[in-house]
Amino acid sequence: MAEGELRKVVCVEDEPEMIDLIQLILNRKGFEVIGANGGIKGLETIRKVKPDLVLLDLMMPEMDGWQVYQQLKADEATAEIPVIVVTAKAQNIDKVLGLHIAKVDDYISKPFSLQELVDRVDKVLKLREAGKALT
Repeated sequence: MAEGELRKVVCVEDEPEMIDLIQLILNRKGFEVIGANGGIKGLETIRKVKPDLVLLDLMMPEMDGWQVYQQLKADEATAEIPVIVVTAKAQNIDKVLGLHIAKVDDYISKPFSLQELVDRVDKVLKLREAGKALT
């Protein structure tokens, strides 16, 4: 990544207010946040932008977050992009499924604190950058 270049985050979410909130939080921390309303738009945006990170809601009409995630991981061009699931589905089984079976990079339950969002995004990106340095 070039010096001074903003890290790009695509936020796939069906609630415009949530996209606005995430943009507000992460823009202040030096990220460029691109909102995508819904799963189909989200996939198109991710393939076009090739972001450093994806924030992905699970419960969306037309195409849910797991369908988006599966398509991302099946596509060589997007398979390496880290994904943080952001969802109101806070039950333990969903967290286990997300982290261990589907291998998402992290999981944030709504409602979340501003600091939690920033910390999780930083953690996942640092781990990804450390992993790239090792290869």
